[in-house]
Amino acid sequence: MDEVRMPTCEEMVEFVTDYLEGTLPEADRLGFEAHLRLCVGCQHYLDQMRRTVTVTGALADETQDAISREALLMVYRAWLKERDSS
Repeated sequence: MDEVRMPTCEEMVEFVTDYLEGTLPEADRLGFEAHLRLCVGCQHYLDQMRRTVTVTGALADETQDAISREALLMVYRAWLKERDSS
């Protein structure tokens, strides 16, 4: 088995689609789940993504273009910065 490494919050955003689709490699999944146990912000983000998937029906690969991903990362980074400055 690969070494388990806990990802950063930014990496969590990048991994969330694969995690929800069950395609995240085991070592990354274990690190993802370890991070979730410690990070309330990422717990909320994952919950929001699950709700989004429920509302929209599915995460399609074609909807995950680079512009959408970067826009999502910008919003999430701003939210983290605001949360951490509180």
